[in-house]
Amino acid sequence: MTINCKGTLIDLTAPKVMGILNITPDSFFDGGKYRDEAEIIDQVEKMLVDGATFIDVGAYSSRPGAKHISEEEELQRILPVINLLLKKNPEILLSVDTFRSKVAQEAIDAGAAIVNDISGGKMDDQMFSTIAKLQVPYILMHMLGTPQTMQKNPTYKDVTNEIISFFAAQIDQLHQLKLNDIIIDVGFGFGKTNTHNFEILKNLALFKSLEAPILAGISRKSMLYKTLDISAQEALNATTSANTIALLNGASILRVHDVKEAVEAVKIVGQLSL
Repeated sequence: MTINCKGTLIDLTAPKVMGILNITPDSFFDGGKYRDEAEIIDQVEKMLVDGATFIDVGAYSSRPGAKHISEEEELQRILPVINLLLKKNPEILLSVDTFRSKVAQEAIDAGAAIVNDISGGKMDDQMFSTIAKLQVPYILMHMLGTPQTMQKNPTYKDVTNEIISFFAAQIDQLHQLKLNDIIIDVGFGFGKTNTHNFEILKNLALFKSLEAPILAGISRKSMLYKTLDISAQEALNATTSANTIALLNGASILRVHDVKEAVEAVKIVGQLSL
């Protein structure tokens, strides 16, 4: 199982780790933490040294109830960071976390390698055609509603089957547009209750029927810290536990704030298949 990132084939048979770089002032865990060039470069270099294969750069906070920003503001935040990181390390594989096709287009033109769309193509009707034209790996995430509305009483009859059906329909559209490198993200916390989140985690292996690599983005999320009655800052151990479950259930990419610990989880679980 491979994806083509700027001409480099990345083998996902052995799971990989994607480090999170939030350049937003209001992200739930590290909002406002990485805002000047030195802090950004230091954090990304640390994640790469710790074993990250990809760095996911986000300029639009998607936490529940987050403030909506314009396309122009998102571009003004993200493009200088992409340019900065690629100038420092031209080989870096950057993922751009956006639901807007124009931001995706300009980020890929600037040298990013992957598009990570929290809306799964539902918030911009030009996204699928743009990705098909760009022919870059696309992370297709499930979200109920928008970041502003997603946690207002999310309801499903059968959460696992409904999300699988969503992915099947979206993947079919993308295949018709001749896009092959599709990664699915079940969207923990995006329009799901805690009960939904843990049911999806328990059933994650069922998503392998879609024959697409699975990305798990559980890092320090409220499904963990609220369950334990702790803060996001205290949820590293819980994150590692959840990531381990995700790996055992077939995750190919872990999207995390703490790369070193995620890489260690990948190595430990990998020993089971030797």
